[in-house]
Amino acid sequence: MNTHLVITLIANDRPGIVEQVAQVISEHEGNWLESSLSRLGGKFAGILLVAVENDREEPLRQALSGLQAQDIRAVVEQAGDSTTSEGQHLLLSVVGNDRRGIVGEISRVLASRDVNVDELYTSTENAPMSGDVLFRVTADIVLPPALNEDSLRIALEELSDDLMVELDEPGDE
Repeated sequence: MNTHLVITLIANDRPGIVEQVAQVISEHEGNWLESSLSRLGGKFAGILLVAVENDREEPLRQALSGLQAQDIRAVVEQAGDSTTSEGQHLLLSVVGNDRRGIVGEISRVLASRDVNVDELYTSTENAPMSGDVLFRVTADIVLPPALNEDSLRIALEELSDDLMVELDEPGDE
């Protein structure tokens, strides 16, 4: 019988981190199922889903903990329920002038309307003409059955008159 583990990683960025983690998982007969790995602010950060036989779980946890000696911190948690959220799946894109608190404002609108966020990516970039800093959010979201796209779009646009909000069906981009 398999168990599924969610593993979060952080380390100072350098070549070979993914290989070291993959080797530990492989040595314990784990199966690397999904992951999202990034370099942020000079750090390597990642989250992954691994399947492993029940009797191999504890040795795998210990081996991942042992990566601390190579300056790789791993936190291991039992995976939760993997059922998909019910409702309308959409791709959300928001672009506007960067400012302190913008992520909190956007996430507050989503949470207050029971919108589930499956994936969220944020970035900043220089505006083409002015050189001002633009903030960009891209997210896979699930609207609850009682909420429609237009009311969510309006609520997000009301945060600031400089926000451009797009909601698209997956595959429409």
